[in-house]
Amino acid sequence: MNAAYVFRVTFELAPDRASVSPDRFETVVEVPAPEPGTEGWLLFRDRLWRGAVGDDSSIRALLGDRLGVTVLEAAFRELRTDQAYLDALETAIAADLSRFEADGVDEVLHKYLGSSVHVRGP
Repeated sequence: MNAAYVFRVTFELAPDRASVSPDRFETVVEVPAPEPGTEGWLLFRDRLWRGAVGDDSSIRALLGDRLGVTVLEAAFRELRTDQAYLDALETAIAADLSRFEADGVDEVLHKYLGSSVHVRGP
């Protein structure tokens, strides 16, 4: 299984003993998606809403910790996944729909990821 949350990130460098120019940069960050049912697998539920960042400060903190920089802006782009990961995700969601306050798996995926799920290759 292979999946990642993809974000467009603007970050700032602010070194103590040097100056940099430019001090702001944009990049694409891929955060590996934890296996469904394991610690951290609910990132989509806890941080996204309808295919966008739902909790801006926490996602900037999460990405800043991963990158070791101050993240100024973060925009969710997609959950890039293979079919095996998507199947496992759907199974994990279906096992406890009440946790998502939804009537079905498709509703959960749309509620949090919008149309930003992209299945790649075999």
